Amino acid sequence: MRSDRPSVTLSPLGGVAEVLRVAWEASPSLLLWQAMIAVVAGLVPTIAAWINRAVLNAVVGDYGQKGNVGPTAHRSVLVLALALGTTGLIVAIIPHVTRYVTAAFKRKTDLLIQDRLCRTMNSFPGLSRFETPEFKDEVRLALDEGSTAPGQFLTNGFGALQALISGGTFIAALALINTDFILLIVGAAIPAVTAQLITSRRRMGVLWTLSPSMRRRLFYRGLQFDLNAAKEVRLFGLSDFLRTRMLDEQRTINNAEERSDRTVVSVQGSLAVLAACITGVGLIWVVNQAARGRVSVGDVTLFVMAIGGVQTAMASLIASLIGGYEALTRVGYYRRIIGAGPDLPIAEKCSPVPRLDRGVEFRNVWFRYDERQPWVLKGASLFLPAGRTVGLVGRNGAGKSTLIKLLCRFYDPSKGSIFWDGVDLRDINPADLRQRIGAVFQDYMAYDLTAVENIGMGDLKRLRNSEETKKAAEQAGIHARLSSLPRGYDTLLSRIFIDSDDEADPQTGSTLSGGEWQRLAVARGLMRHDRDLLILDEPSSGLDAEAEHAIHARLRSVRQGRASLLISHRLSAVREADTIVVLADGKVVEQGTHLELMAAKGAYCRLFSLQAAGYRDGPITTVEDAPLGQSAETRVGTLSEAPL
Repeated sequence: MRSDRPSVTLSPLGGVAEVLRVAWEASPSLLLWQAMIAVVAGLVPTIAAWINRAVLNAVVGDYGQKGNVGPTAHRSVLVLALALGTTGLIVAIIPHVTRYVTAAFKRKTDLLIQDRLCRTMNSFPGLSRFETPEFKDEVRLALDEGSTAPGQFLTNGFGALQALISGGTFIAALALINTDFILLIVGAAIPAVTAQLITSRRRMGVLWTLSPSMRRRLFYRGLQFDLNAAKEVRLFGLSDFLRTRMLDEQRTINNAEERSDRTVVSVQGSLAVLAACITGVGLIWVVNQAARGRVSVGDVTLFVMAIGGVQTAMASLIASLIGGYEALTRVGYYRRIIGAGPDLPIAEKCSPVPRLDRGVEFRNVWFRYDERQPWVLKGASLFLPAGRTVGLVGRNGAGKSTLIKLLCRFYDPSKGSIFWDGVDLRDINPADLRQRIGAVFQDYMAYDLTAVENIGMGDLKRLRNSEETKKAAEQAGIHARLSSLPRGYDTLLSRIFIDSDDEADPQTGSTLSGGEWQRLAVARGLMRHDRDLLILDEPSSGLDAEAEHAIHARLRSVRQGRASLLISHRLSAVREADTIVVLADGKVVEQGTHLELMAAKGAYCRLFSLQAAGYRDGPITTVEDAPLGQSAETRVGTLSEAPL
């Protein structure tokens, strides 16, 4: 398996097109509303300034000079005043409407993006990407940031549109009056825009530099509040150590941010002073022009409003462009995920999964997780006959878990093949194959759901079948415990969803011990007791001796009539298997019945003897250490009856 990052060529234009597709699919009406609001919001300030100019010119010209005006001029001034009031009303309403439409649009796009991401993630048939650190980072970024990025990009995009319209119309309006105004307006806006560019780049650089410190701070802080870590933190006295590490990272972040803030203040302050000086000079010039009668009082007002409007529009434009670029970068995380193809090749025309009448064959299977990593399996060959039980044993790292992953087609062999009744697994749709397999994994899940849901998730079609779930629970030896819960099988097996009002109510949630959770996981796997192949990977590792004996007695009856693969480090659990396969260094080194392997005095015999010695008096560690004077058969028989 290579480092399987989704190889998708990303272009900025492709990102924009993807955002627009998402937005249109999420809500065409809200998208159009946002565009219309941006246009109106961009036009209104200039319209208001122009009307204000007209009102002042009318008042100063007609009322101020004539003293008494006719009804027509009076009505014109009233109409202008009404129009000015209307624009003021629109200006007051637009922010509220914008917030409502933006929030509604964000909810719809977030929902659509989350749905697409989850659908894509669940469409990957294998596990290779899930075990790749780079892909995990991309998934986290796509879920945390990529889901909101399209909405943020559109918000910034419409903000840029509004700024362009507002600034452009202000400049156009001034050009109609006096082209000299444009030079003053642009000259006053340049420092503000420059300050925005410098500070934005500075902030982005600081955030990128501090990213490792932020991750470490979150790591150290999370350990102090994590339930799983709480035991060791208290037992080993790690609280001060972790708190100090967290505060050191926080101080690093604070110091860098303080230096950045000082730079930002100095740059923005200096350029703001420059902009104010240019504005002041321009205002003196305009007033002087008005005093000479070259421009009207309304023109002066329009100029003053335009200075602020253009500066604000230019700064908003730059901020929106920078924000849009950042959002487009985050959209890339989402695009890389949804653009990734299947992580396993699936045949165009898959073969149907035949009933397992003969068995499953591993034929010279080689596998490694990465081309840079060593081989995990090195030509492993074995056969799982239909209707029989095969026990698989070996040291940690021998390749047992990898073999299971290949059997479920979470990966394909690097070399060699696996056959299901003669059909290569590569020719079978993985989803169809997995419907024929039941499994209990060593690293089982403990879902924060009800007991019936925890069991029923083994076969969703039987989730609401109370008889099936109870039967599975009885076979796993957990029925009595679940029945004794406050709400029986409908009891929530978690306390994390409890509201403060329900905290004292024991009916709202219960927890299980580690061994009880393992029995429940076994029950979940037994919901598929009727499948062709049953995989039991360390199904009793967390149980006490009595519980282990009881559950294996039940599992023996469940395994009857179907192929089953039983993996356990406790060799007593596999001694009754029809065939025992010993895996070492990625190869099958021994196979046979328990008695045959003990008589062979190989790897299995040595491991079994080591475990058996723990139940005997004296330091017996191998078969050869058995008391002298006994035959090989007697020694094997003695070890075979050791109460493991």
